Amino acid sequence: MRPEARSRGRWQSRTASRWALLVVPLIMSFGSPLGAQQHRDPLNPLEINQLRDSMLDPEERLKLFVKFSRDRMTKLEQMRADPKATERGQRTHDMLEDFLAVYDELNDNIDMYFGRKDDIRKPLRVIIEADTEFQAKLRALKNSPNIIPAEMSQYEFMLTNALDTVDSSADDHRKTLADVEEYMKHKKKK
Repeated sequence: MRPEARSRGRWQSRTASRWALLVVPLIMSFGSPLGAQQHRDPLNPLEINQLRDSMLDPEERLKLFVKFSRDRMTKLEQMRADPKATERGQRTHDMLEDFLAVYDELNDNIDMYFGRKDDIRKPLRVIIEADTEFQAKLRALKNSPNIIPAEMSQYEFMLTNALDTVDSSADDHRKTLADVEEYMKHKKKK
């Protein structure tokens, strides 16, 4: 498959996911006083500044997105392991939503740097390792034996969406790495 076609397919898949992320909460908010609340940014000001400062360094920027995604996954695991945690289902949903937002930004940045033909081999290797880690953690959450069904219903859609996104992205990241390696091989010959 040509890189342009793969990128288009990945874009279409992420676009459908994003529409679902926008439409479902909107529909659910119509009878809820929580629907009037403003949506939060998944990145804090320090993270935003770090990303802004690394805009011209693809390797550093992509590694930051991996770090921020990993941070969200770690916070999710810590909250789920805390026996005193309240509103676990809603908080799990929100944390998965934040993870997915950061992870989608990672994918958008990969597409941008790939399109510019930057050498992103090193960060792609880090990303592929992180994909495996994220897949394992998301599956562990899905298959956890001590999940309360009423709680799970609050985040099941988001968890399924996160798993689907990470699974398809992991394949795309491996293909992109192969394409970048091929491109860099030809670039060196010139």
